[in-house]
Amino acid sequence: MAFGQLERGKGAKPMSDINVTPLVDVMLVLLVIFIITAPLLASSIRLDLPRSDAAQAGTPPRFVSVVVTPSGQIHLDDRAVTPQELSQELAQRAEQDPDTEVQLRADATVPYGRVVEVMGLAQQAGLNRIGFVAEPATPR
Repeated sequence: MAFGQLERGKGAKPMSDINVTPLVDVMLVLLVIFIITAPLLASSIRLDLPRSDAAQAGTPPRFVSVVVTPSGQIHLDDRAVTPQELSQELAQRAEQDPDTEVQLRADATVPYGRVVEVMGLAQQAGLNRIGFVAEPATPR
């Protein structure tokens, strides 16, 4: 018996088996993906449609471009207008096609009240489809 030493038993043997749990997880995820995408691939029907002059593509939607500059000036289709002229022009466009879309481009420094004023003029003229145009964000 030696003093100062404790007897140690044999340690655990290293595991020599492959852990299949991550493999099973990956296989189940792939199975779910295939189950979801298989019906989408099978449902596409390939057709050779007949040709006709009567079948015309739908007319592209009409739009009006309204720009509000940093100084508050309003431009309608690249032409400077007053609020009264804008209201008259938009009313005429609404009579021609009430589904005309107003594409509103406003500078970031334009006060919110000015943008709301232009939106109100468009709605009073009868154009309720208003789209806000913005630049895509730059990646950081």
